[in-house]
Amino acid sequence: MTGKWNVEIAFADGIRHSLRVDAQGGGKGTLLLLDPKAKVWGGAKPSEATWSRGEGNAVTFSGPMEFMLGNVGRDAGTLLFKGKFESPDVITGEVEFSPLVGDRPSKHGTFKATRAE
Repeated sequence: MTGKWNVEIAFADGIRHSLRVDAQGGGKGTLLLLDPKAKVWGGAKPSEATWSRGEGNAVTFSGPMEFMLGNVGRDAGTLLFKGKFESPDVITGEVEFSPLVGDRPSKHGTFKATRAE
């Protein structure tokens, strides 16, 4: 899992996001939102993430994330990725976004992560 990964998220409501995961040793790393909207606020800042290997080729990683809402708001919460290695350079699986504010349900979707060059 260590290394840089480009991650594409597709939520069930049709909303898509791109981010970069930098997985370091010891189950630590960072998440960085790459969406063009993030530049409106001066660019996204990396947030701390954790990752762990499971049985077989399973892997889980998570961390806090803020998505832009329009051009004035932010949707803060936690992203949780549960996937499997399809190959040494590709991970696919399910993603869940749990909002921190308000009484809203979690958003579910799928993701594909490819190892960055």
